[in-house]
Amino acid sequence: MEQTQDTSSSKAEADSDSDEGRSPLRSSLVQIILASTLLAPLGVPFLSPTLPVLRDVFLVSEAETSLLISAYFVVGIAFSPFIGMVVDRLGRRPVLGGSLLIFGLSGGMLFFAPSFLFILGVRVIQGTAAAGLFITTVTLISDSFDGVERNNVLGMNGAVLALGAAALPILGGALIAFSWNTPFLAYLVAVPLGFIALKFIQEPDGVQQANKISIRETIGALSQRAMIVPYSASVVIEILFFGAILTSLPFFLTNAYGVSTVIIGLVLSVTSISSVPFSIRNGYFTRYLSNSRLIALGFLLHGVGLVMTWLASSLLLTALGAVIFGTGVGFSVPAIDSRITNCVTKEHRGEALSIRNSATFLGRTTGPLIFAAIAQVTGYPLLLLGAGFFSVALAVLITFLPSPKREESNRESVPGRVYCPG
Repeated sequence: MEQTQDTSSSKAEADSDSDEGRSPLRSSLVQIILASTLLAPLGVPFLSPTLPVLRDVFLVSEAETSLLISAYFVVGIAFSPFIGMVVDRLGRRPVLGGSLLIFGLSGGMLFFAPSFLFILGVRVIQGTAAAGLFITTVTLISDSFDGVERNNVLGMNGAVLALGAAALPILGGALIAFSWNTPFLAYLVAVPLGFIALKFIQEPDGVQQANKISIRETIGALSQRAMIVPYSASVVIEILFFGAILTSLPFFLTNAYGVSTVIIGLVLSVTSISSVPFSIRNGYFTRYLSNSRLIALGFLLHGVGLVMTWLASSLLLTALGAVIFGTGVGFSVPAIDSRITNCVTKEHRGEALSIRNSATFLGRTTGPLIFAAIAQVTGYPLLLLGAGFFSVALAVLITFLPSPKREESNRESVPGRVYCPG
């Protein structure tokens, strides 16, 4: 890694910290990234407990209320690739800072929302800003760290996201007790963080070169065979998590054990939190397993967990199965981001990770629909069993999938492409 005295980039800062043997958490760049990621669950998990209240305040149906979630995700599917192009051509710092400001200010505006349609329109804006937030945080990590350390910081980022997703619904449920619009004030926290990002984050070296890259080179860099596994895995993992765990498991627990919503919420929270220790230690596991193998291990754990929920004879064992599913996320998600960034050069990372973000949002949007439709035919127990076997089969497929072969001619003709066998 070249570091010049006249270019004080975030990469140099991260390398300097690493050279001194200090934790990446001591880096101001990492602190800003993790703080931004912690705010991301304000988008959906935080707002979810408030949906019944918003339904009653604005006198809309449950189906109409659910559009507040769909509008947020759908815009991410459509606009993420364009945001990725902006990230690579305009820079990481302005997109992250601008996304935080828009996310916070638009959310704060909802405190004064005059109608349901107004909230729905603002949610579209928020979803666009959230896509920019997701893409730039992971891109900055990928720019600033390499190898094991990259997986470690990506794992920390995933752990913070999981903790936020587990804790923020509690905060949203508490704030809604004051008034229907009080929770929206929480979004304003993103505004000062946006100014901090604009002031202190510096562009990594080489990002400015993206302005010289043609569309043809970009397509060539992103269309290589090595991208199939991480992009496909991104979609399937979200389909499984949002379909099997967040949609199907609550109905399964209710039908099988007659538990309260509090118990269901506890099981779902523990499932999310179970990924945290494995996500944080993801870099350690890359010393022994390639990113592809970690993705396969994640699917294996998903499958074992889902099959166990079907086999379990008690609520405790069913919850344990869900926890095993959750641990798989800690292995696979940081490895997916690392695999994608390993396969492209810095000037294409924003675009590469934007496609990953679209895949993620696509899985989150379609997962509940797919599982709800299949459950009408199979019932929830058989559906969870089938999903478990499907996950195990994917794990086997990824494990034995041949690695892409080195093709020197392709590497020369596509500057943005690099060889990434693992």
